[in-house]
Amino acid sequence: MSSSRLPPPGAAEWEPPSPGLGVRFLRFVGEALQTLLVAAVIFLGVNLVTARIRVEGSSMEPTLHDSELVVVNRLAYRWGEPQRGDIVIFRFPLDPERRFIKRIIGLPGEYVVIHGGRVTIDGVALDEPYIAAPPRYDGEWQIQPGQVFVLGDNRNNSSDSQTWGPLPIGQLIGKAVLVYWPPPNMGLIPHAGQLVQASG
Repeated sequence: MSSSRLPPPGAAEWEPPSPGLGVRFLRFVGEALQTLLVAAVIFLGVNLVTARIRVEGSSMEPTLHDSELVVVNRLAYRWGEPQRGDIVIFRFPLDPERRFIKRIIGLPGEYVVIHGGRVTIDGVALDEPYIAAPPRYDGEWQIQPGQVFVLGDNRNNSSDSQTWGPLPIGQLIGKAVLVYWPPPNMGLIPHAGQLVQASG
């Protein structure tokens, strides 16, 4: 009479063999490729929607400062129209390889006058608490369809529309939305540009 040896209590009757080194390596490679693919899709998606630029110079002080890093919404003007007060990034019309950052002041069809340190749009003064100092220059510009008028917040130290004229809307890259470096300056970028009735 033959007897069979019973497994100890709690032990599995059969355990699959552990995968070999080659199988484990292939699994690792497959998981790594999946992770890289997901990361690549996220990276491409973020770059299609946003851009990142470095502020160069002092033309947007006191709102933005030299060497700050800014996130740009690339889709802002695909589904919406530029608004007065928007801080925008665009291709410099005189050298499209360069990128500038300024504030939209005048919109298509408007008449912009700068005189006596004040900006007026179609005869109505613009409230500008964000500028470094009133402009020390005068001028008048009729903004054509498909154009905007942009100025730096540091009016007297900025290459902008008062120098080279209105900006074609097609040159806009996007709207600046967030400062993310350096950390002490991190935060949303304020956009403001309100028309008020001229006083006196």
